[in-house]
Amino acid sequence: MHEQGDRIPEENTDDRYERIAELLEAARSGRPDGMDELVEELTPLLWHVARAQGLDHTSCADVVQTTWLNLLRSLAGIHTPSALTAWLVTTTKREAWRARDAQRQELPSAEEGFADSTVDEGTPDQQVLAADQRKRLWQAVHRLPLRCQELIRVVAFTPRPDYGVVAARLGMPRGSIGPTRGRCLAKLRDLLTSETEGGWV
Repeated sequence: MHEQGDRIPEENTDDRYERIAELLEAARSGRPDGMDELVEELTPLLWHVARAQGLDHTSCADVVQTTWLNLLRSLAGIHTPSALTAWLVTTTKREAWRARDAQRQELPSAEEGFADSTVDEGTPDQQVLAADQRKRLWQAVHRLPLRCQELIRVVAFTPRPDYGVVAARLGMPRGSIGPTRGRCLAKLRDLLTSETEGGWV
């Protein structure tokens, strides 16, 4: 599992761009394996971004998971790998800022307050809409079959999960974890895109 300071393995930029482009197109076309492999490919980057905002491990897990879930309702509007990466990084940062602010138990100093005031959190109406959409998103997760809920919480958005441990914990064949995860993400996407309220479609 990636911790703060982990280095993201370097890869030929052109090759990686082409790979993400192929996965993005697969995910946009509704193929479960496309979204599943995008999660595998880019989650380490999102953990790096979340940790850079000063969050602990548990908070990072929540932030990264929420970012991926939000992508499921925004995927149709993202057409290139660079746009995808920029969207994911920006969303991860904003979710991390929200998580960090929610954890604060004491009033910030004047200097901290000024620094926070420069962060663009959107208008009050936009913040209310974002909070409502996050609520609906998690309601959709709870509508999934119990096995999907369990699998998503354990491995769907965790970088480099130990499938042996996951298989033992959930009582699943190790080789079925990846395909099952892809199908669960596809079901979640269907639930979100069928939502007629709250700006999901």
